[in-house]
Amino acid sequence: MARAIWKGSISFGLVNIPIALYPATKGEELKFRLLRKTDLSPVNYKRVVEKDGKEVPWDQIVKGYEYEKGKYVVLKDEDFQRVDVEATQTVDIQDFVELDEIDPIFFYKPYYLEPQKGGDKAYVLLRDALKDTNKVGIAKVVIKTREYLAGVKPEDGALVLELMHFADELADMSNLHIPKKVEVGKREMNMARSLIDSMSSTWNPKKYRDDYREALMEVIEEKVEAGGKEIETKPKKAPKPTKVIDLVSVLQKSLEQTGATKKATAKSRTKHKQSAKKAA
Repeated sequence: MARAIWKGSISFGLVNIPIALYPATKGEELKFRLLRKTDLSPVNYKRVVEKDGKEVPWDQIVKGYEYEKGKYVVLKDEDFQRVDVEATQTVDIQDFVELDEIDPIFFYKPYYLEPQKGGDKAYVLLRDALKDTNKVGIAKVVIKTREYLAGVKPEDGALVLELMHFADELADMSNLHIPKKVEVGKREMNMARSLIDSMSSTWNPKKYRDDYREALMEVIEEKVEAGGKEIETKPKKAPKPTKVIDLVSVLQKSLEQTGATKKATAKSRTKHKQSAKKAA
């Protein structure tokens, strides 16, 4: 487990629970360096002033807020601390809301909450009460120099703090050209429902892998083995949008394909079980 990035307490009513905040996700993105094409020398970033092009050392850099075009006010660490020292150490739960009422689009980054010394009983009390009532604690928390909206939720025996977007951070959808109402035939709707039903399964997060990352790693390994030489690849054609006339036939083919896939999977599982029994 990584080091705690923040320590403080959860507060609701008069209850205070000492907690530590840990990242709940791992960065799995492949990292690339910028290189000079001629000799593959790494290119470093430099902190250069717009005015004269001179490089600036870290100890000469300050944080500034542009309050008017070209006019700045400098903020020091003490200024950030002055905002609200108490708030920076508290996950302040302001409301409890039904989980089903919240659009998932509001949630975006989870953290694990671990109880600290003396906080076990109150931690379990909050976790179990949230689970029993299917509710989320809506809180405000300051992490580093920013205040966040967050949800406190029970998850697999732990409490999770999930950062949320404020309402005014979400883009307005009214400018999108979304069809209001289109007449859909009864046959198409029945087939679409049948297709969804045939593709339905129990949620298993381990089933889904980052195919793009794995494929990109294969390309990297191929290029390493080839000594960095270019590998010829054929461009893939993008799938064409389904025409209204073809919709029924496409749904029908999809249903047939899904059925064949499920049969093949079931057959493979049966063979695997039989082989395992023989081996035993």
